[in-house]
Amino acid sequence: MDKMIRHLAGQRLMLGFNGTKFNKDLETIIREYQAGGIILFKPNIVSPDQVAALCARAQAYAASLNLPPLFIAVDQEGGAVSRLSPPFTQFDGNPLIRTREQAAAFARITAGELKQAGINMNLAPVMDVVPPGTDSIMKTRAFPGNAEAVADLGTTVIQTLQSSGIMAVAKHFPGIGRTVLDSHHHLPELDVELSELKAVDLLPFEAAVRADAAGIMISHILYPRLDPRWQASLSKAIAHDLIRHTLGFDGLVLTDDLDMKAIDQDMDVCMARILASEIDLALICHQGPDIEKAVMALTRQLSSDPKARASGRMCVQRIYRYKEAYLGWKKPDRL
Repeated sequence: MDKMIRHLAGQRLMLGFNGTKFNKDLETIIREYQAGGIILFKPNIVSPDQVAALCARAQAYAASLNLPPLFIAVDQEGGAVSRLSPPFTQFDGNPLIRTREQAAAFARITAGELKQAGINMNLAPVMDVVPPGTDSIMKTRAFPGNAEAVADLGTTVIQTLQSSGIMAVAKHFPGIGRTVLDSHHHLPELDVELSELKAVDLLPFEAAVRADAAGIMISHILYPRLDPRWQASLSKAIAHDLIRHTLGFDGLVLTDDLDMKAIDQDMDVCMARILASEIDLALICHQGPDIEKAVMALTRQLSSDPKARASGRMCVQRIYRYKEAYLGWKKPDRL
């Protein structure tokens, strides 16, 4: 396999793994797959010292192979979605954050603890808008209030995290606050016009772009008025055209976890759609055969498609840019 193709494929993946220590699985993720990043969940985390040692070993191993440093991500929203248990500081969650001061305090304390643990990316904040009276899947995770309030609190979190050296990822584009089904188990559908999304749901994401959020995560929701065939995370119309052209975003675009039931496609199809949409990072959050399938699909398609290869280089250059900005890395001339 061509070394550059393998690198272009691997840097586009953010992968989960089993274990609380540096192990053979992480070695494979870094050495064989050359993954752009890893993602931590509760089973990977025992204590601040343990996770700091785990992250340091992973980064040292990547450096020993002359590979770029890893994005190391976690979902630390506070409240209902908190991967870091005590003694990490616990927060009540976004629904109880009502002021900029509260949002900034959450982000400042969280950023300090993430940085000390060796984590450099927070898959937060949630920027979904929950309409009053909606039994939304996001009701326990979203900021309270209308789109302007969500934008204000969310951008405070983004700016505070990033001023402390932690990349922030706004989610779940283009907005899932009105959905009542969980994409972990279903393929939810939101049948609304783009004009309605622009009037409400997109406003916080536009604010996130203005706040220079490092990343935006795409949902697995089907928006048939925008793309009748593909859910957002596999839709070029949403994951590329709407984000890059309409919103003017030039940061990192991430999928939600491709292990979710809302993605009922084989990895060849998923990776083809991700390449076509110029999504920067595909998340596969659980160890298993899907990881190797994704690596093989990406390498095959990058090898055979010059257009995918050209856009792939552009995506990896964007990944490098954030690794230089946040991870103290200088891209060597050979990359």
